[in-house]
Amino acid sequence: MLEIIGYFCSILIGVVLGLLGGGGSILSIPILVYLFGVEPVTAQAYSLFIVGVTSLVGAIPKYRENLVNIKTGVLFGIPSIAAIFATRHWVVPAIPEIIFKVDSFIFTKRELLLGLFALLMVLASFQLIRNKKEVRSDNRKFRVFLVVIEGTLIGFLTGLVGAGGGFLIIPALVFLTGLPFKTAVGTSLFVIAINSLTGFTGDLITHTMEWKFLLTITALAVAGILIGNFISRRIAALYLRKAFGWLTLLVGTWILFKEFFMF
Repeated sequence: MLEIIGYFCSILIGVVLGLLGGGGSILSIPILVYLFGVEPVTAQAYSLFIVGVTSLVGAIPKYRENLVNIKTGVLFGIPSIAAIFATRHWVVPAIPEIIFKVDSFIFTKRELLLGLFALLMVLASFQLIRNKKEVRSDNRKFRVFLVVIEGTLIGFLTGLVGAGGGFLIIPALVFLTGLPFKTAVGTSLFVIAINSLTGFTGDLITHTMEWKFLLTITALAVAGILIGNFISRRIAALYLRKAFGWLTLLVGTWILFKEFFMF
């Protein structure tokens, strides 16, 4: 029963990416871990592939509508790629399974990764819920140094918790490069695609992939992003962002409660 729900929810991964330009990992990792029973580190690898391929498919129609700035995406993506590869290749494998133990309390690698991911969800939810209008900036200066720093930080975050970072990328693109919001959304999909797929290639060396399962989930998510792109042309994203923000807050809080307070 949980698997059937999981396959249905996989479509929502793409729908959210198509509507909001981010948020795919916020759904994909909980779906993989709690509905399909995939271990967190493997779920991160799967999520990078699912979100990466789905974002790439979603970026194509945005590019045709001139809503993807390739130059900005590449400049933002290069430091992200380096940070992701280093994090997935060296940092994540170096984290011990048991981080520390005090009497009967054991803090594990699973709790660290899922805990950080849940905190990211909660922080992202506040931005989604509080935004009363699309992010805008009157600044049109391209701040190259800050773009590189931001790209590196988001790359590290993507590598560590398996999240694409769309809700961090979009405001960064608006405020640091002066892109209009809709172009930032399209460019975000392009950046998420190259970031996530780069992170996944590093995992190919250390993980055995269940390709039939992975490709099935990815195909459902791709169908979802086509639906999301179609809907995004007809419905204002404001109310959708708020609704998804509350869902993100609920799921993030639930993960924290389940991992740290349910025994």
